[in-house]
Amino acid sequence: MDDALRKGTRVAGTDRSELAAQLRRRYDSGESIRMLAAATGRSYGFVHRLLSEAGAELRGRGGATRKA
Repeated sequence: MDDALRKGTRVAGTDRSELAAQLRRRYDSGESIRMLAAATGRSYGFVHRLLSEAGAELRGRGGATRKA
């Protein structure tokens, strides 16, 4: 990962747009937000926000559903 995108640094401008596009491609191909957060060293909330900014259609939570 680029030094400009390390955890704790502010990501703005073209770097932010490029990171958002990259994360969206990976998310659209099936990776989870938690997987992307771990891979980039960023928080779940940061990745979620970038995906939203990039216009990604966020998936619902997985797992079994309970029937009453």
